[in-house]
Amino acid sequence: MIPDSPSPAAPAPEVAGLPRVVVAGVGSEFRHDDGAGPAVARRTAAEAPATHDIGPIVDPLDLLGRWDDADLAVVIDAVCSGARPGTVCVVDLATIGPGPGPTSTHGIGLSGVLRLAQAIDKAPARVVVVGIEGTDFGRGVGLSPAVEAAVPVAVRRVIDLIKEVRTCV
Repeated sequence: MIPDSPSPAAPAPEVAGLPRVVVAGVGSEFRHDDGAGPAVARRTAAEAPATHDIGPIVDPLDLLGRWDDADLAVVIDAVCSGARPGTVCVVDLATIGPGPGPTSTHGIGLSGVLRLAQAIDKAPARVVVVGIEGTDFGRGVGLSPAVEAAVPVAVRRVIDLIKEVRTCV
C-alpha cells in the first residue's frame, strides 16, 4: 500500500474587510533546498490567519487561476545567485521593470507569468518574491542546515509583508 501523500492546506476562509493574501512556495520538496519555498509557505499560512497557502508550485505557470485577483501574492522560492547559502532576499516584482525579469529553472519565469496574468486581467495587485539562497539542489528530502536556519527568517519577512498590506487597507 502506498501511503497517502500530504495534501495542500485547505484555503483559509475569506475574512470580510481583510485583503486577499496568497502565499505560494515554488519548488520540489524532493530536491533538498528547492523545497524551501513550500516549507516557508506552509509555516506562514499556519502563523498568519486568513492567508491562503495555494500549495507547492512546481512551475510558476501553475500560479494562474490560483493567485487571481489577490491583493498580495508572495512567492517563495530557493534561488541560486551566488550569495551566501541561507541569505534571504525580498524583491517586489513592480521594481524590476518590464524586461524579461529573472530567469527560472522552471518553464516560464515568474515575470512572464505575471505579464500573462495582467494580459488576461487576473493579476494580483502586488507580487513579492522572497528568495532563499540554496546550496544543495540534488535529489532527496530535507533542507541544508543554512537553508533550514533561514526558513524562520523568511517566514518573518512574509508575515511582515502581510501585516503591511493589511494596515494599508
